[in-house]
Amino acid sequence: MLTIEDPIKNTTEEAIAEFKKLNLKVVMLTGDNEKTASAIAERIGIDKIFANVLPDEKAIKIANLQKQNEVVAMVGDGINDAPALVIADLGIAIGTGTDVAIESSDITLIKGDLLSVLSAIKLSKRTIKTIKLNLFWAFIYNIIGIPLAAFGMLNPMIGALAMSFSSVYVISNSLRLKRYKL
Repeated sequence: MLTIEDPIKNTTEEAIAEFKKLNLKVVMLTGDNEKTASAIAERIGIDKIFANVLPDEKAIKIANLQKQNEVVAMVGDGINDAPALVIADLGIAIGTGTDVAIESSDITLIKGDLLSVLSAIKLSKRTIKTIKLNLFWAFIYNIIGIPLAAFGMLNPMIGALAMSFSSVYVISNSLRLKRYKL
């Protein structure tokens, strides 16, 4: 008997566990047969699989998940993943993949493992949080400052200083993302 399989990266199990901690559903779409797919899924902690799936069928499976009001992110690296990467709400290509997968995706990650996908998700959540915080403080400043200035209750020099401070705050708060460690 001869068995051949693609090696599973050391970080895959950890990444799958972290996805689950973020309440993300992990589904494996593969062209492999059911037995092989089930063995791999069991080993790395994936609960739901679709095996024996052709490239165009991957896109159909994703469309079906979207019809069930699921927001679908597809991670792929090959030519066979391109149709699914295009139709997914978020197509993520692994940088070590083919040019077709990279061109078909919304995001291309340089590292070839699922931990980089996890890092991208965490960074995007942190970015959205920062944007909301910046908008909150900008709106508060404008809600208070504009009426005070309109009724002459705010010295123009103080208004200019406050506006400058508001801009510095937004920029400084955004620059914190650069230091964010995952």
